Amino acid sequence: MGNPLAASKPSMTNVYRRQKLKRLVRNRWLYIMLLPGLLYFIIFKYVPMYGVLLAFKNYQPFLGFVDSEWVGMKHFDRFFGDPLFWRLLKNTFVLAAYNILFFFPLPIILALLLNELRSQTYKKWIQTMVYIPHFMSWVVIVSIAYLFFTTEGGLINEAIASMGGEKIQFLLSPGWFRTFITGEVMWKETGWGTIIFLAALAGVDTQQYEAARIDGAGRMRQLWHITLPAIRSTIVILLILRLGNFLDTGFEQIWLMLNPLNREVGEVFDTYVYATGISQGEYSYSTAVGLFKSVVGLVLVFGSNFLAKRFGEEGIL
Repeated sequence: MGNPLAASKPSMTNVYRRQKLKRLVRNRWLYIMLLPGLLYFIIFKYVPMYGVLLAFKNYQPFLGFVDSEWVGMKHFDRFFGDPLFWRLLKNTFVLAAYNILFFFPLPIILALLLNELRSQTYKKWIQTMVYIPHFMSWVVIVSIAYLFFTTEGGLINEAIASMGGEKIQFLLSPGWFRTFITGEVMWKETGWGTIIFLAALAGVDTQQYEAARIDGAGRMRQLWHITLPAIRSTIVILLILRLGNFLDTGFEQIWLMLNPLNREVGEVFDTYVYATGISQGEYSYSTAVGLFKSVVGLVLVFGSNFLAKRFGEEGIL
């Protein structure tokens, strides 16, 4: 006698296939909507990864990508042996640390403050006002900074001079450079960063607040024991993603703020890659520098995700 279970396996497989096909047809519009985003990542994120091989070649335009000579780790040895490497590493890490310490908490704080507003009209008006800077380009943001802080007719320096003080070289001083970079990021992106946190706060069960008020809990205790735990997983995930872009300090903003007097503290990996790769035509060398930065970001993502799971959070992987 044959095995009835073995005979039923092909038929069960066909049933599963038909069910998957039905689900695919039923949700076809969702997959069609997914297609543009998927194509974007394939074309602009994954296909260009083939160009990473430039970091291990001595690329010559007249020879082409394929026929250029393989040089192995030569460009990495040159980069790590250059005294400029440590200055770039220090400047990039300091600016990235400033963004984590001073910018990252601000959207959380602002979202918590907006969540406490009872007037929906006033809340929406505030949200609109703090979202506007996000839609300005860095050229506009830096131009506004120049109008306020330049020594030639700048509003702040003119006010200092009118009170009998001496004008300050804000934009040329190395000591003020990191403050300006971080401050501009805070002003431009804080409002936009509240969107995700406000969405997370909207999902908190209001009955928890009512029960807390009945038990005599004030605003601060409700915030500490209900609100913050409700958005803790969101904070952790966004922090992990932020650490993945830890060394991405922003090319355009820093390039616009750089000048010969503050370059000592302002030169970072992004501006260095542009200067060596585009301006000087050292494509392979600049690719090696960019690859190093990407590898550091990858290590930070995996490391922070591991620590998040060790402390009981979900993480992203």
